[in-house]
Amino acid sequence: MSTATATEPRLAPPPRPRPARLRPADVVRVGGSGLRSRPMRVFLSALGIAIGIAAMIGVVGISTSSQEELNRKMALLGTNLLTVTPGQSFGGDQASLPDEAVGMIGATDGVESVSAVGRTEAGVFRTDHIPEEQTGGLGVFAARIDLTKTVRLDVVDGRWLNAANDRYPATVLGAKAARHLGVLEAGPDSRVWLGDQWFTVVGLLAPNELAPELDAAALVGWPAAAEFLEFDGHPTTVYTRAEEAAVGDVQGVLGATANPASPNEVEVSRPSDALAAKLATDDALSGLLLGLGAVALLVGGVGVANTMVISVLERRAEIGLRRSLGATRGQIRTQFLCESLLLSALGGVGGVLLGIGVTTAYAGYQGWPTVVPLWAMVGGVAATLLIGGLAGFYPAVRAARLPPTEALAAA
Repeated sequence: MSTATATEPRLAPPPRPRPARLRPADVVRVGGSGLRSRPMRVFLSALGIAIGIAAMIGVVGISTSSQEELNRKMALLGTNLLTVTPGQSFGGDQASLPDEAVGMIGATDGVESVSAVGRTEAGVFRTDHIPEEQTGGLGVFAARIDLTKTVRLDVVDGRWLNAANDRYPATVLGAKAARHLGVLEAGPDSRVWLGDQWFTVVGLLAPNELAPELDAAALVGWPAAAEFLEFDGHPTTVYTRAEEAAVGDVQGVLGATANPASPNEVEVSRPSDALAAKLATDDALSGLLLGLGAVALLVGGVGVANTMVISVLERRAEIGLRRSLGATRGQIRTQFLCESLLLSALGGVGGVLLGIGVTTAYAGYQGWPTVVPLWAMVGGVAATLLIGGLAGFYPAVRAARLPPTEALAAA
């Protein structure tokens, strides 16, 4: 009887169990439960992030709103206004413009309109009992009746000077002058003391960005200034509106046109350039404030890192239990990194909303349009997520490296 030996096949070892994969929703749920267990600490850490983001959004929003308001005013007032004023003579004395300067400038190619004012030696006072030296920084100017067309002055009450009243003791007050003198409305009962007699206030002006010198002035008719205030007839400022395409050419010839005999004694400027310089100064200040906001954001990131490190130390038992039940290091790392990102996102969204609120309140108080750029809002949230990821990286790695036995023993 023969015996046959059969080769028994070897059984393959069973496959190692694979850890269950956490879905994104599970990661968010687990990370959110970790935040809900420490509400006060989470609130304070998120507040640090929110303050930094709100500062940055507020600075950008207020600066952009201010620029939008300036652009709106520039669109109304125009950037084609040029001013001609007398400079210094060779002897160092104050020069003067010839009486014919306005007419000669008006005949120049590319000029749309021209007008002028002339400063007088008179002061403006609320009553005749105030000492002459207490002028309050106000002046009295002779004004041509076409000044509102060239400078685009806005009369908010009453009316502007016209051919019917420019020969009589009537005046129009600039916004600052009216406020300083306490004149609230124009009319036959509103009078101010100019020179040595009463003038009736027939109109009040709105503030003007391109001609701020007129805000602190009392404006009277050209003939009335010569008759009642000893005005010599020489213009001290000639306002010129040039065609948009010819502003540079007109600006180049205004000096010689206004005073052909002494063009070097004439100063020509473009008021909109001063506004552009002011905007550049505001941009520099905004850059400084943005730097301060970035520092506040960095401090908030340190707070997030501190919260997450303490969370790892306090939750070692939870980490050890989850590792014992099969959670991998990657899953532990993902959990704590998700908590950090959620915490930062909470502060970022809150900071954006707070920044928009601050911008809206300030712009509304100033009467500006509220403008918050989309890139600032998206960039603010993105910055918080970046800082949250950096702040939570070390605590997440530390939690993942914690051995399960050590974590359970320490608990």
